[in-house]
Amino acid sequence: MSLDQIRWQHAKDKIIGINRERQQIGTLSEKTVHAVVKNYYEPNEDYQEIPIEGKCADIYTADGKIIEIQTRAWNKLKDKLDIFLQSYDVTAVLPMPDHKQIIWIDPDTGELCKPGPNKRCYSRYAPLIEIYKIRKYLNNPNMHVRILKLDMIEYKLLSGRSRDRKRFGAERFDRIPTNLTDEIVLDMPEDYMQYVPEDLPDEFKSKDFAKAAKLTERATGYVIGLLKEIGIIEKIGTAERGAYVYRIKENY
Repeated sequence: MSLDQIRWQHAKDKIIGINRERQQIGTLSEKTVHAVVKNYYEPNEDYQEIPIEGKCADIYTADGKIIEIQTRAWNKLKDKLDIFLQSYDVTAVLPMPDHKQIIWIDPDTGELCKPGPNKRCYSRYAPLIEIYKIRKYLNNPNMHVRILKLDMIEYKLLSGRSRDRKRFGAERFDRIPTNLTDEIVLDMPEDYMQYVPEDLPDEFKSKDFAKAAKLTERATGYVIGLLKEIGIIEKIGTAERGAYVYRIKENY
């Protein structure tokens, strides 16, 4: 499952269409990002939405592997993983925006506002907050993860409660993927070593990790929890004021 721009373009054209009318945006039975990514990994619809042992797999490949595309709420994968991982090789794909441009829609008239600037929005550690939710499955040799970085146009409704209607409850209408920029492969626990900062002390506390990775305290908790669960780091003691002390395990 390597990066393939030709296959990506075919998937995008199939779902979005080269000259898709704006009225069609968001009218699919599934959101556009999910549909495009599903057709990128498996263009043959005979292998899509396949019932397996009481659950529906997004993709069941010709060689008997399962691929699940989950744009958010990865806790919802748990029920499927409990069943699928007993007998199948499973890859969970997390599409993430790399660069994003926002276009606002007036819900009363359907009029599109002028597109906003195209901004880079990808954060290196952001995917781990979702992956954290399935951390107990990551040591299973049948479990694989892909982070798919995409440039997107995000359509949002001017439905917020602020004066400009862009905040406090404004709804996302749909996201249209434009470019495929990268795929991060996480097949084995050692692949997660890329998320350990190089300048981390041999023995460190949570605040040391947060400083080295430039993360908030909350995000650091998720990252350390994930790395500890899969055996990259281990707790070795307690420092002043009850702060835990960690180190990278010797085999890494």
